[in-house]
Amino acid sequence: MSDVPPPQAWRPTNDSDARDADAGGDFAARFPRASEIIEQGIADRLHIGAQIYVSRNLQTLADTGIGSAAPGRPMSADHILVWLSAGKPFAAVAIGQLWERGLLELDDRVADHLPAFGNRGKENITLRQLLTHTCGFRWANSASSSPWEAIIERICAAPLEPHWIPGRTAGYHAFTSWYILGELVRLIDPQHRPYDQYVREEIFEPLGMQNSWFSMTPEQVERDADRISLLIATNDSPVRPLQFDRPENSSRCVPGASGRGPMRELGRFYEMLLRRGVSQNDSANSKRILLPQTVEALIARHRTGIFDLTFKHMVDWGLGFVINSAQYGEETVPYGFGPHASPRTFGHAGNQSSIGMADPDNHLVIALVFNGMPGEEAHQKRMRAALRAIYEDLQLIS
Repeated sequence: MSDVPPPQAWRPTNDSDARDADAGGDFAARFPRASEIIEQGIADRLHIGAQIYVSRNLQTLADTGIGSAAPGRPMSADHILVWLSAGKPFAAVAIGQLWERGLLELDDRVADHLPAFGNRGKENITLRQLLTHTCGFRWANSASSSPWEAIIERICAAPLEPHWIPGRTAGYHAFTSWYILGELVRLIDPQHRPYDQYVREEIFEPLGMQNSWFSMTPEQVERDADRISLLIATNDSPVRPLQFDRPENSSRCVPGASGRGPMRELGRFYEMLLRRGVSQNDSANSKRILLPQTVEALIARHRTGIFDLTFKHMVDWGLGFVINSAQYGEETVPYGFGPHASPRTFGHAGNQSSIGMADPDNHLVIALVFNGMPGEEAHQKRMRAALRAIYEDLQLIS
């Protein structure tokens, strides 16, 4: 995870080895438009590689790597990439599981479970408001380099933002509320497992997501070093790998940002949701992750038509999931699902890099990550074009 060579060294020596490493060129044949978008991004130095998983009707259509995971190393479908905020919905599913078990109610006050949180205007904030980004403590100091207990203490001590009305004022919380959700999972879980352990044991492992993590031990990082893809700030000069790739940071659990794994495994998560909470089609080996009614609750619109003070745009939310908000301006809505996604499409994107999404009306799952962060404008254009292309390659044009 050392310094990145200058841009002229980005492209691998043998381009044919670095493209469609697991699909023998099948991705380019089946998804010519999407392949062209990804390749053009490599040529334009927005990223050096990408990993993509697509399924329809629960049948895999694409599961491959394109370009490079790091200079001189071809990207494969097995590489482990950071999801950033695309990992946020796992907290929603964890809360949903505890709700099913009668251990909490969505409209419980946070302070009922975490008393230290209930001060400075935050006394009546509810779990539902955490999940819909309407809780009002976006900028509390939550530096991920601090111990978990210190982060929770600082967030609990933070005041409500001025003029914020919980449940009515909206603004995306990148980290803070997700730490609180992670702490609530730990407190409410009868075994009091840390958030990363809970997600690993209750969601990842039952779904067969054996290569996905919210934290990795140094031994795991060393073992999987050849499978860990860089995430590069391609809009910086000189370009540089981001902190998420540093081994010392891989062991830190950041509920809103540190999830990582191959795209096929993120895709399995969304396939489970399309199956109404069941892990796989094979009834002999399937495991129920959520009840159907819980899935419906998570992906229903709980926040509609409210201006988001962080994104500066109208965005609709389920519980921990973004719901397709193209009705507010498909070309301008941040981190949307492209022009052809059906209105019920849900998912979550990661900062300038990734997306996981499910389109129930088209029975479609897409998990896509670019390993370069080129700046907001360039990324939004790149992702919007890629999602448009995937739908058009599949002739799913509304």
